[in-house]
Amino acid sequence: MVKITNEFVKMISKQDERLIHLLRRNARVSVTELARELNLSRSTVQNRINRLEATGVIRGYSVELGGEFSRQQVAAHVSIKVHQKLTVKTNIELEQISQVAQLFAVSGEYDLIAIVQAPSLEELSAVLDDIGNLDGVERTNSSVVLETKFRR
Repeated sequence: MVKITNEFVKMISKQDERLIHLLRRNARVSVTELARELNLSRSTVQNRINRLEATGVIRGYSVELGGEFSRQQVAAHVSIKVHQKLTVKTNIELEQISQVAQLFAVSGEYDLIAIVQAPSLEELSAVLDDIGNLDGVERTNSSVVLETKFRR
């Protein structure tokens, strides 16, 4: 595996950036369709994808929930203040909560921001209580997402 460096990131072409953009919109699009959209040969596009994966620019592909299922999910951004000596333990415990979709370390008054998703307000409330009761959590502040304007 090729190690990614800052120099490599600077060497990504405009075509690579367009390719990444197209894959972010739909990671399941065929290489043939990508080639058509980028006006490149199929083998060139496949080689670019392989290189971007090998260098770690593309780390993987994921599932984006949609339709009625996604609309029924309730989400919240949870700011978490952690006792510094228990940060690693708290991070591990948060990773075990399946409703925590993402966890970010941040600067400022709070140490972490968790993106929490649940099928109902009741379950979201229970998860927020679970997070607040973890060893190492000093306090939390939650904001329920009312509407997603866009996602990239």
